[in-house]
Amino acid sequence: MSFKVEDLGKNMVKLTIEVAAEDFEKALEKSYQKNKNRINVQGFRKGKAPRTVIEKMYGASVFYEDAVNEALPEAYEKAAVESGLDIVSRPEVDVVQVEKGKEFIFTATVAVKPEVTLGEYKGIEVEKMDTAVTEEEVDGELNRVREQNARILTVDDRAVVDGDEVKIDFEGFVDGTPFAGGKGEDYKLIIGSHSFIDTFEEQLIGKNIGEETEVNVTFPAEYHAAELAGKPAMFKVTVKGITAKELPELDDDFAGDVSEFDTLAEYKEDLKKNLLEKKEKEAKAVKEEKVVDKVIENATMEIPEAMVASQANQMAEEYSQRLRMQGLNLQQYFQFTGLNEKTFMDNLKPQALKRIQSRLVLEAVAKAENIVATEEEYEKELENMASAYRMEKAKLVELITDKEKDQIMMDIAVQKAVDLVSSAAVEK
Repeated sequence: MSFKVEDLGKNMVKLTIEVAAEDFEKALEKSYQKNKNRINVQGFRKGKAPRTVIEKMYGASVFYEDAVNEALPEAYEKAAVESGLDIVSRPEVDVVQVEKGKEFIFTATVAVKPEVTLGEYKGIEVEKMDTAVTEEEVDGELNRVREQNARILTVDDRAVVDGDEVKIDFEGFVDGTPFAGGKGEDYKLIIGSHSFIDTFEEQLIGKNIGEETEVNVTFPAEYHAAELAGKPAMFKVTVKGITAKELPELDDDFAGDVSEFDTLAEYKEDLKKNLLEKKEKEAKAVKEEKVVDKVIENATMEIPEAMVASQANQMAEEYSQRLRMQGLNLQQYFQFTGLNEKTFMDNLKPQALKRIQSRLVLEAVAKAENIVATEEEYEKELENMASAYRMEKAKLVELITDKEKDQIMMDIAVQKAVDLVSSAAVEK
């Protein structure tokens, strides 16, 4: 195997790779052995026809496709390593020559890692976020916990009030005619949730169980069903059941029931502490993102489109894996969202570009500041990974290759670079 490298500019490179004729002959022979049992030749038992006979009958190219699939990946991988190029995209392959008795020649066009010229990355100015916790926020958290611990009561002695959950039967009409999707039975609706259109929910307030009423509403002009958009409608609605939440009193007993504290004052103080930690963590993440965005803005780099496409494909696969964990696939996701593969990938590309830019500038900062990961930091990261994967650290170490270790070490260095530029930023 031999190769030559051609610089196409803009961080794109073409590798022209030649596989020796004798090596391609070996691939052809493998292809013959693989396929001979599937080829019928008159006068020979299945799988016993000589290769020369098959090639004469079906043409010399009969085994080319499998031979190319056999020879190409290994030759490309070898050339990619020997070239020393930092390849950051999938290869775009073109076959130049495939012929029995001759060298197999193909090209692989790839993106290579761009050079980054850093601008200002220390002393970046960012807006300081307010992390103070207000009494209103503490009260809001208290009310959320109250809602979680509320008793659900069946109501049969009064009419519907705001906040009730009602069970209803309904049927909708436009111009006196029922419309598709406008009918439901035993539907549960929380009054005041605004999950139904217009003033539908409000018009049920004051209605009693068993009472049928007419609810008049107007569909929004931008309603998803074009045939209903902007049109007035009448719903016949029957209230079949009412339930209400009974919230616990905010007192020391409540605090004792929902926490480890004896008094409401202690519990509120703990809620305030937790809210502060949450807001400080969020503020730290926002600050880091803003600082890195500014470092990207101040830097110069030329990102090849093939690199962005490769990153977007990786992100799509990650998203697909998350969907599979939920029992879905991408095609179902497209049906639910109205997207197609093209729009989905187009939506991913800006995120892919941002991910690439962030990584490149942070690696450049790490290089400029001589930031590296220590063995102690690597061991700590392995412990975290083992805990996350619920496996023994020793087993994880056995599975990690040298290349993967280098990647983990670089990930640690990149995070240290984030810490550096963020701590050096000026909050105003």
